Parts: sequence; structure tokens; C-alpha cells
Amino acid sequence: MAHLLHLDSSADVHTSRSRELTQLFAQTWLDTDSTRTVTYRDLHRDPIPHLSDAGLHYATRLRSATEKPSTESEALQWQLINEVIAADVVVVGAPMYNWSLPSTLKAWIDHIHVLGTTAPFDTPDQPFAGKPVVVISSRGLVYTPGTAEESLDHTIPPLTQVLGKALGMRVEIVTDDLTLVGRIPDLDSKSTQAAEARRTSEARVLQLAAQPLS
Repeated sequence: MAHLLHLDSSADVHTSRSRELTQLFAQTWLDTDSTRTVTYRDLHRDPIPHLSDAGLHYATRLRSATEKPSTESEALQWQLINEVIAADVVVVGAPMYNWSLPSTLKAWIDHIHVLGTTAPFDTPDQPFAGKPVVVISSRGLVYTPGTAEESLDHTIPPLTQVLGKALGMRVEIVTDDLTLVGRIPDLDSKSTQAAEARRTSEARVLQLAAQPLS
């Protein structure tokens, strides 16, 4: 029985494009096989606290004498780690906020990236290695490679670094650009381009959701 971990982080709970696309992925993925299951985390409605102790960055054996996380914070960290371990696929809604990540998503990243536990330090262990993760990012403008704004994208690069390189997951990226069209009058001339971006992102989400797990 395959299992999906579905994460949203947008503060817009009504018209969020990243939420629409993660839901499209989750529903398509579930519809493929009636035995499939999902764990859902809304990181905005039920935010994870920021790290309470620097020791949570490290496996217990690597902590200094002054790093003493509480039992409760360690339990939460392991709950979040185990949710990733239990998942066959992870889908992450990662809208661009001020050219970077929502702080709610960053808090989740900080809890699951643990040197010596989920990321290599004194050992090569990567328990999430090879696990597929689909990152869906909505952005107000266009930040794709080769564009003038490319260097301002601080959403996708850190997620690719942490999830892909450090944790060894198999990262797929879906971006939906020009989501501010219709809200900012100066962007009205880009409505056709925005509609095409919307169609392209939806098609890619459907394609990824229908792929075999292997």
C-alpha cells in the first residue's frame, strides 16, 4: 500500500495556486490506486515551531554539552522525520515569498535535515535517499533559467540543495509563474503567457502524479 506525504505552506488558504497544484497532484495520485493513503500537513494552519535548541541540527552523539533539546521538541522532530520515512512519495507546496521560502516551510526543513541522522556527517547515512519529492512553486513573476530575474529565485535552489543533495531525495520541480497577473495592472499584457504557464504546470503535475513509484 503506497503512501503520500502532502505538505502545503501557503498563507493563502482560499486562492493559493500552490495549494491548487498540490491538491491536483494528491488527488490524481490517490485516484490511480484505491489502496493508496495520504498524510496531510498544512504548515500554515498548523505551523511547526522554529528550532528551540541548536542541538536539533545534529544527531544526539554529535551535540555539544550545552545543546540539550527538550523531550517534546525531539519527539516532534522524530514525528516529522518518520512521516517522510513512511512516505513513498512527498509533494511540497513551496510558493515564493519575498524571493525565498515561507518561514513555515523552512521550519519543517530545519526539523528533518539532521546531520548524522538524515544527512551525512560522520557516516554516509541518508534514510530518505531515492525517495521522490515533487516541489511545486508558484511565483508572481518569471524566474526560469535564462531570464533576467533568475538570480532572484531563492526558493527552488535551497530546496534542491537540502532535499536533493543533502538528503539524497529524487527531486522534481514544477513552477507556475506570473501568478500576479490579474492583481497587478502592469502585468495585464502577460495574461496569455500566464495562462500558458498555468496549463503547463497542471500538465506536468498530472504527468508526475501518474508516474510509477519506481
